[in-house]
Amino acid sequence: MIASIPLSPPTGSAILQKVRRVMDVILHIGAHRCATTSFQHYMRSNASRLDPMGVGFWGPIRTRSGLFHGILPGPEAPLTPKTRQRALGRVQLRCAKSVDLGVKQLIVSDENMMGTMRANLRVGELYGGVGERIARFAEAFQGHLTDIVLNIRSPEYYWASVFGLFAEHGRGTPHPGLLRRVAHTPRSWRDVVTDVSCAAGGARVHVLPFERFAGRPDAQLAHLIGRPAPGHAAQDKRNTTLPLEQLRRVMSPSEGSLPEGEGRWMPFDDEQRAMLRETYADDLMWLESGADGLAVLAEDPAHNKAEKHLPSPDKTRGRHHGRHAKVARAG
Repeated sequence: MIASIPLSPPTGSAILQKVRRVMDVILHIGAHRCATTSFQHYMRSNASRLDPMGVGFWGPIRTRSGLFHGILPGPEAPLTPKTRQRALGRVQLRCAKSVDLGVKQLIVSDENMMGTMRANLRVGELYGGVGERIARFAEAFQGHLTDIVLNIRSPEYYWASVFGLFAEHGRGTPHPGLLRRVAHTPRSWRDVVTDVSCAAGGARVHVLPFERFAGRPDAQLAHLIGRPAPGHAAQDKRNTTLPLEQLRRVMSPSEGSLPEGEGRWMPFDDEQRAMLRETYADDLMWLESGADGLAVLAEDPAHNKAEKHLPSPDKTRGRHHGRHAKVARAG
């Protein structure tokens, strides 16, 4: 855990004490390609319905407009004690403003808090630096961070969606060596959950599988806030992956070739898919058995509580918009 940098009293500590008393912060950290953009669209669409409930929302429109500048090191934000302290103060001031507006539960949703898809592709594994990143965000929301929510997805479909998005944006198809590395990596969602839990600073970690909650942002929100959520815009889908027939139309021959057929593009061979499915089954079994006390696998009240296994992943999701969205902002 990264050590905290205390704010200069009395202003910083007074703000922090005010937020501690009256508002809980819930970080919805993604992952990418797990219907996070659809969830964020749902939250924005229901702002007028959530305000009277005391539920506030910060999404990428807010978080990527300078709010988190200085929390993480980067080429545009060299990490120094001064920039770090200013970043912590900025977040806490915004929290205090939400308190003044009557917010009791603040949902902060941005999948880039976990890392980026580009970073995952560089190393061929899931969110290797997530622990350090979440530790820094936990510090920024210190004193009032109560919950962290993580969406996971069967890795064969997670990676296929990532590769499809990159192909759509002119970045070509994956090299066979990368596919082998992804299929054989020992790092799985269990490791991601463990890293997040160790960095959470005491916040509860909830895991919501894509196969159960995708396309149902109202069910996700109901789990987050512990009460019924609005149904408006719950069926809207955003930033989903192009099917094969559309990918072939937007890719140029120089960017690689795609197989014939329709539906989802699956770049892995049968053996690689089997390996990825087995890894995910092990992860789910670990979560269902209690995750060593590190996280809670979210229950969906709409499903039969006697069920022991998650439903099969949705293989037919289409794409309705977002053709020109930046890759780093995809959810």
